[in-house]
Amino acid sequence: MDYDAVADELYALRPEEFTAARASAVAAARTAGDRDLADRIGELRKPSLAAWVGNLLVRGLPGEVEPLLRLGEGLRQAHHDLDGTQLRELSRQQHAVVRALSAQARQLAAEAGHPIGDGVQREVETTLHAVLADPEAAQAWASGRLVKPLSAAVGFPAVAERAVAGSAKGRSRPPAAAAPSRPDRKADGQQRKRVAQARREAEAAERELRALQDDAAAAVRAADEAKQQVDRLQRRVGELTEELDSVRGEHQQARFAQRTAREQARTADRRVREAERKAATAAAQLERLTSAST
Repeated sequence: MDYDAVADELYALRPEEFTAARASAVAAARTAGDRDLADRIGELRKPSLAAWVGNLLVRGLPGEVEPLLRLGEGLRQAHHDLDGTQLRELSRQQHAVVRALSAQARQLAAEAGHPIGDGVQREVETTLHAVLADPEAAQAWASGRLVKPLSAAVGFPAVAERAVAGSAKGRSRPPAAAAPSRPDRKADGQQRKRVAQARREAEAAERELRALQDDAAAAVRAADEAKQQVDRLQRRVGELTEELDSVRGEHQQARFAQRTAREQARTADRRVREAERKAATAAAQLERLTSAST
């Protein structure tokens, strides 16, 4: 039994199948006498629904993995180089690719018998943004063993700042005797303007991305809260429905008992009147017999 093979098999399962399959794999490893392997398998965590969808995307569309990783490398390099033109173009590609992949992920989940809602799809998109921004996140996603959605805390501005500082340190100062000519000063000024413009564009793109991520996270939280409220109300509706059914049953029983009691009362009244008539007849007969004997 191989750990990687077991892990790949477990994370390819639907979330609700994970726990039982993991327990079975742990038992098999212990039966084989490999306690260390059993412990490692037992430490594997069940993936959230959004993480499962991210893993499903890696397995279901393996041809999309490498292009996405290359796009992430290009984006990070563009931030590093402060290449505004390339950054704008790659950013447009980023949003288009993320939207397309998240839609494909939703379709794959439905085909696998586990449809997802908008909240989970947004978490998948957040994971894809993180993959583009962070090489460690990209590596984790490409493994197909995510246990929770990845955070898109990009930090591109910090990368850009390090790039600017590094380039400043790397440039050798011109010797004092070799002062730059006027055309060189003009070229340096233009370069500084381009660098400043690229930095502003990188920071603006980062702020926009972070704002969108915050909005998405807030929407996910709101959707989760709404779902919890719907679930609570649904449970309450079920409880009230059961209570109503019970009361209706009791009401029907009470009406039946009422009808039975009324019928019994009418029967008893008839018997009383009949007994009264018999008593009156017997009394009259007694009176006649008494009179005749005297």
